[in-house]
Amino acid sequence: MLEAPKNEDVQNPSEPQAQAGQDAGRETWVDAGVRRRGWLLTGSVALAALLILCLAVHRSVVNPRTDDAEILANFIGVAPQVEGQVSVMSVADNQYVHAGDLLFSIDDRPYQYALAQALSDQAALEGQIEDRRRQIRSQFDEAHSADASVASSTHTREATRADVGGAEAEVLKGENNVRKLNAELEYADDHLHRLEPLLEKMYVTVDQVDKARSEVKQKAKEVAQAENQVAQLRKQVASSDQHFQQTVSDVSVREQQRNQAYHAIAILDPLTAQREQRAAAVRQAQYNLNNCRIHAPFDGYVNNLNTAQGAYVHVGTQLFTLIDARQWWATANFRETQLANVAPGSAAEVFLLSQGGTLLHGTVTSIGYGVSPDPSVGSLAPGLPSITRTLSWVHLATRYPVRIRIDAPPPGMLRVGQSVVAVIHPDVRRDH
Repeated sequence: MLEAPKNEDVQNPSEPQAQAGQDAGRETWVDAGVRRRGWLLTGSVALAALLILCLAVHRSVVNPRTDDAEILANFIGVAPQVEGQVSVMSVADNQYVHAGDLLFSIDDRPYQYALAQALSDQAALEGQIEDRRRQIRSQFDEAHSADASVASSTHTREATRADVGGAEAEVLKGENNVRKLNAELEYADDHLHRLEPLLEKMYVTVDQVDKARSEVKQKAKEVAQAENQVAQLRKQVASSDQHFQQTVSDVSVREQQRNQAYHAIAILDPLTAQREQRAAAVRQAQYNLNNCRIHAPFDGYVNNLNTAQGAYVHVGTQLFTLIDARQWWATANFRETQLANVAPGSAAEVFLLSQGGTLLHGTVTSIGYGVSPDPSVGSLAPGLPSITRTLSWVHLATRYPVRIRIDAPPPGMLRVGQSVVAVIHPDVRRDH
């Protein structure tokens, strides 16, 4: 008799189909869960990326950041203002110096000699001026003496003029006397001629006739004397007139001498006009001598020194560069889209790449108003900063330089040209 199969050995034909259905349902549920987790993960990553993007955009707009920045400072080229041989070189390359420290000296002996010569020329001019003053004082005395001589000659001329007038008056008086005596002589002679015919007729006596003759002779003698006196007076008038002409000539000569004496007084001006020229030569010589010793105008670093003691240097030839260590700043190039809220006085942070990201604080002092345009757009005159656009297949925002003053940097930490990262906080304000 056949045995019935055991339950585990005998299978119901419908059981495999049920089992297959259960497995298929289980797989469908697992796939749905995986898909849900994938979508959830993808959404989370996308949301995180969006948040990061929003945060980056927010930080880029609210707190602009750039790594296109470097440290700068003012610097000057140190060049001599006089030429000569370097006698002392007191600094070395990259040395820190304080304001007033001696940088180098130029052999000052030629400039000492030049100063001594200028002082000597100035002293010689003053000696010439003093000699000329004494000469002028003497000329003043001569002029005053000439004034006195002119006055004396004028007085003599007027006195001589008076003598001539008096002599002419005496001549006139003598001539009148001669005319009077001639009239008396003529009357006496007529009287004699009237008496002589009467003597023959005995109307008059001999004594009367003799007396008349004697009177005629006496009158003739008086006329001769008067005429002789008039002649002497005329000679005296001529002599006085000659003397007068001499006094007139003497007055003219004295006046010319006086005018020459006064004219000679003005010759001091050409010498005094040279005073400023000689003083300027002394100042120039002193200035050149002082410039033989070159001192540091400010605290700073000696850079690019390639000259040693003994070298002959010329005016204006730069020997080295002196970097001003009193103030440092960072020049950071920001995109134009980042500058909407940035203004002078905004707080800034500067991270030094060479110092492991050391943080320094700063303040925005200015924002550039011009850069060289893209060559494809056009060009401007030289003098504007040139910011290179590194991508050519997309239109990049123009970068403008922003100057950030470094506040109280540690000594010796900063160097010109250091690469830094700059971050600006427009919402934090500081004194500009």
